[in-house]
Amino acid sequence: MAKANVDPASTTASTAPVSEERLAWLALALTPGLGPRRILQAVERAGAAAHLLQMPLTQLESFNFPAPAVQFIASGSAHKAAEEEASLLIRAGAGFLTYADANYPERLREIFDPSPVLWIRGDATLLARPSIAVVGTRHPSLYGSGMAEMLSRDLAHRGLIILSGMARGIDTAAHKGSIAAKRPTIAVWGTGIDVIYPKENKALAEQIIAGGGAIVSECPLGTFPAPQNFPRRNRLLSGMSVGVLVVEAGENSGTRVTARCALEQNRDVYAVPGNVTTKNAWGPNTLIKQGAKLTATWEDVWEDLPTQIRVEVEEREGIASEGQAAASLFAEAPLPASEARILSLLRPDESLQLDEIMEKLESELSSSEVFTAMFELELAGRVRQLPGKNYVKCF
Repeated sequence: MAKANVDPASTTASTAPVSEERLAWLALALTPGLGPRRILQAVERAGAAAHLLQMPLTQLESFNFPAPAVQFIASGSAHKAAEEEASLLIRAGAGFLTYADANYPERLREIFDPSPVLWIRGDATLLARPSIAVVGTRHPSLYGSGMAEMLSRDLAHRGLIILSGMARGIDTAAHKGSIAAKRPTIAVWGTGIDVIYPKENKALAEQIIAGGGAIVSECPLGTFPAPQNFPRRNRLLSGMSVGVLVVEAGENSGTRVTARCALEQNRDVYAVPGNVTTKNAWGPNTLIKQGAKLTATWEDVWEDLPTQIRVEVEEREGIASEGQAAASLFAEAPLPASEARILSLLRPDESLQLDEIMEKLESELSSSEVFTAMFELELAGRVRQLPGKNYVKCF
């Protein structure tokens, strides 16, 4: 697909002027029956998106558009729908990027079927920065969610943008890791940017925006979660990234779609190995057998990145190529003996019930000392309480 003429004025999603050309791209994206490839090929042939909206019905038919699409454009309905959508976006404090805009992510242009329009809330300039997509199961183990959060935190701290889909499980952990590193993160949705899914991640969506991140979708406002939207969304996750990191995924997981897209798009694939006796280890372990990079720390990803990507990130972050430590999950400071003893009992991938902890430490610590130490450890983010007064060590 030849690159469209870029509108240099369109540098951000929310502040770019809504010119007739940009409005025409939006109109085509809102036209029923037109997919990404058909729209891009038609604009390339016509010379500009606005030219298509000005064509008579008989000329539009020569583009082999479906009859309802031809009627929608020729009747002016497409242009009217675009005006209404643009107005709603302005009122919502959001915006959109078209394939012809200067700020459209260059990596996404490389894939077979890039989105003609991206709806965006937040900082659109992030889409041009090197990013890693972190994906995995919606039902992770403690080990899986901990690894996703830790790796995302360390990679974000190093200067890479973390992309994920804000689904339950690994996606949520990935975004939280980036937020914990006080770095922006991008959530790519399979719904409209005004339709939060899952609903329990409303606070997370607000944190993403408040932290300088972005929410991106190729779906118009008001699009509700339909099953077919998410596999299509996955190609955007891999398409915008320099690589995809898989953390726990079952044999029939949607994560496989993202990994396959990554391979088809010539993106690097990284995978965190899992316990071979658990079903969610099937995905990453199989990918590793097929050539994916085995990943245990952020260095495994960083060292495998193309040189130009590392240089770009280092220049932006002002960091040296060597000697940079991974982001620590908590400040290294001496612990009181009671807290250190409790921490030595806990594991990040297996919970321990409070009564069991007290029983194991009965000869060393009183119940009040255990309660006080647990409170301090939880407050410091060194341990996490699960339902039923079960505790795990944080990664």
